[in-house]
Parts: sequence; C-alpha cells; structure tokens
Amino acid sequence: MSEAKHINRREFIRTASAVAAAYTILPRHVLGGSGYVPPSEKINIGCIGVGAQGTRVMMNFLRQPDVQIVSVCDVNRDSRDYCEWWPDELRGKVRELIEKPRWGGSRKGCRAGREPAKEIVEGYYALQKPSGKYTGCTTYSDFREMLEEEQDLDAVIVGTPDHAHAIVSMKAMKLGKHVYCQKPFTNSISDARELAKVSREAKVATQVATGNQASEATRLLCEWIWDGAIGAVREVHNWSSRPFWPQGIGRPTETPRVPSGLDWDLWLGPAPDRPYHPAYLPFVWRGWYHFGAGALGDMGCYSFDTIFRVLKLVAPTSVEASSSQAYIIEDGIGSTVENTETFPRAAVIHYNFPAREDMPPVTIHWYDGGIKPIKPAELDGDKDLPEEGLLFVGDQGKILCEFTGGEPRLIPQSKMDTYVQPPKTLPRSIGHDEEWLRACKGGEPAGANFEFAGRVTETLLTGNVALRVGKKIQWDGANLKATNLPEADDYIHNKYRKGWTL
Repeated sequence: MSEAKHINRREFIRTASAVAAAYTILPRHVLGGSGYVPPSEKINIGCIGVGAQGTRVMMNFLRQPDVQIVSVCDVNRDSRDYCEWWPDELRGKVRELIEKPRWGGSRKGCRAGREPAKEIVEGYYALQKPSGKYTGCTTYSDFREMLEEEQDLDAVIVGTPDHAHAIVSMKAMKLGKHVYCQKPFTNSISDARELAKVSREAKVATQVATGNQASEATRLLCEWIWDGAIGAVREVHNWSSRPFWPQGIGRPTETPRVPSGLDWDLWLGPAPDRPYHPAYLPFVWRGWYHFGAGALGDMGCYSFDTIFRVLKLVAPTSVEASSSQAYIIEDGIGSTVENTETFPRAAVIHYNFPAREDMPPVTIHWYDGGIKPIKPAELDGDKDLPEEGLLFVGDQGKILCEFTGGEPRLIPQSKMDTYVQPPKTLPRSIGHDEEWLRACKGGEPAGANFEFAGRVTETLLTGNVALRVGKKIQWDGANLKATNLPEADDYIHNKYRKGWTL
C-alpha cells in the first residue's frame, strides 16, 4: 500500500468496469435500463456563474443523459433579486424539473446563486436514486478554487457576467477543460483573439451560447442566398429593441452596504475597482462599459452569427457609429457632464465588408434602442416591420426574417409563394448543446466554437469601439488596429485590475 499511486474517481471507475467485464457478458443497457449511460462515459461538468441565466443553462444540461454536474460556483450565495422572463418563470421551471412544487417558497422574487443551484442539481439526481437522496454536488465562491480542487472536471459552463467570461474560460482551457460559455464570450476584442488561439492550442471543445447557429433557418438562409434567391446581397439591416436595462447614465455616488452572501471583490474580478451598488447587478451590468457589451454585445452575437455564415464574412474594412445623446447626462444640479460609464440609449452602427469568394462587398446596418430601418416597399399592405428583425437586400429581391434568421421569407408574399427552394445540401445539426458534448468526446468541433465565434465577436466589438471614439474606424482585422485612430487602442485591449491576468 505504501507504493500505491493515487488514482482519481474516473480512473477507479474505469478499472472497476474492466474487472466487472471479465465476469459478465451482459450489455450495459440491460444492467442500467434504456438510455443508461455508465458513469465512466459521462462528462463531468462544473457550472461557473449560476445566476438566473446560468441556472437555466445548467438545468438544460442536467437533462442530458451523458452529463454529470458535479460542482457549482457563484460569488453570490443565495438571493431573490434576479430577473425572470415572466413572473415565476424560473421558479416554475425548477419546480417542474426537481418535482418539488413548493421549491423557493411562497415569497416573490427570482431565487438563484450557488446554494439554490446545489439544491437543484442534488434534487434532480435524487429523483434517479432508489433512496431518493443525492449529495454529490460541491459549491464554491471562487472559480479558481473550483478548478484547482475538482480534479475530475472534464468541462465547465461559464455563466458569469461578460467581463469575467474571458478570465474564467482561459483558466479552464489552460487546465485542459472543455468550455461552454455565454455570449459574448468576452467584451474585449484582443481577448477574443487570444481565447480563440488558446482553444486551438489546448485542443479543447468550445461552444458559445448562440443556439440559432444550429437552427434549420440558418441553413435555409445559406442555401437560398447561395442559390441566388435574391441575387447578390449588398445590404443587411438588423434591428433590436434592446436595451431593456438602463444605459446613458453615470456612475452612482451612493455606497450602500454589500448584501450578505455576495463577494463583491470576486464579482468585480478583473474589472476596475469601485464601490458596490445595485445599479451594477444582477442583469443590469450589461449597460456598463467595464462589465457588459451593451445591446450589440448581448443580441448581436445571435444575429451576426447567422449573417457571418450566410454571407461568408471576414473582418470589416471600416466601422462607423452614431447614437443618442448617451454621452451627455444630467449631473443632478442642472448642468451636464460627459458620461464615460455606460453605452448609449440607442445607436446605429454601419459595417463595411470587402468582397469575398463569389460575393460582392456588403454593408451591414445595426440598429438598437427601438430604432428601425425604413420599411421596405415590398412589405405587403399595411404590415409594419416587426419589433426586432433581419432584412437581407439583394440585387433581385429581399428576404425578411426574425431577428436571428428565423422564419425567413421572400417579400412580397407573392414571391415566396412562387419560389422553388433549392435542395437541402448542408448538414443539419444534432442540436446546439449536443454538438458541444459530442466535441467533448472527441467528435467534430461545435458550430459556435471559439475560433468561429471569435471572428464574430471581434467584429461586433469594433462597433462598440466606434461608438466610444465617435469617429469612423478604418479597420485592420489581421492586426486588430484602427489604422486611422491610434487612440482606439484604449478600447481594443482590456486593462485588468491588479492581481488578475488573462
């Protein structure tokens, strides 16, 4: 025994399975029932960031038979101040998943954090045990401790605010862990390039949470436009009703006490130090330069993923932006001051892309804050443009879609009625989450892997740089440079707080 080497749980299980195999010829599905996945073949996952959205994603993966969630991490222990899509949306989903109709109690408020996440994981796995009990999920407040202590982790799901995505994902990849990350997977252009590079070098499976990349609609749009349904595409218009959170505001001056159970210093992570205030979290962090990426970073990750695939885009050559008076705000005593803290209330951004393969140069116009493009003449009757949408403009027609490309249709309707769709030539997806799990097991890369998503994210974030410098950017994508504006470097490269490095 003094010479015995330590083996981890997975090695033990594999050894035990091999011994058992010598004494039985019964197939695994007979021993474990239909759909049974042996523990040795499951992917051990840790969830880092389990607020409302992180909890939703965690629950999706809990249902996957080849996944075992073994640990959860969040800087917040437990609170009821998270955002739901509608009243009792998240609580209702939890109650249904773990079959506890009274979970969360009768008090109002969306409950999330590391302790509720642990309850959900253990409650779900308990349903699968004859004893009805399960206590196998660990909790952490610091992701670095999780990654050091949980030696059996194969992968992590990153659901933190944007400013921590890169730092968490990089640490995990350097330790050989596969990564599934919320979008955008960073709010820094240079970090996007570095994350893509390291993911390639580390040979880990990565996926950004832009589920529409796996959709049927994205493939139809590719097949239609590549078949010439509307001729050469010269313009794209993409509009969002976001932001739903405050923007165009300055930093609060009050310094309330940090809520019990929240580690504010860990929440800040690599971002510049500042006092706690509920104006920053939860959810409302999206509008702050140092924490989020605004409406463009929140929603553009979805739509630009589709646009990039359909139009085979490379980096833009120039980017120009205009906005509401987001940089001038009232200081509370009747005068105005410059706002250097948050994104504008509304913006329009123009991207110019060069010719590529068999496609001509194209301009993409982004609108947010409720701004829409001019209604196309081809839109039938008194119909108006939807609240959010995507419009491809070609030499021979137009295609109108939902925001991320869903329900594509030629306009006017008469054109759609007579359109003969081309054969379906592109491979169809097995599912967005399933793609990543397959890649974790050595299969082909997932569709929104860090290399592809990196190109999309770099482009999106140049729009935010153009907003902040207030001038047209001539963009050198290969070298991540605004060739005409050296001062833009301040917004291209992240500056980390002391003690934090990528």
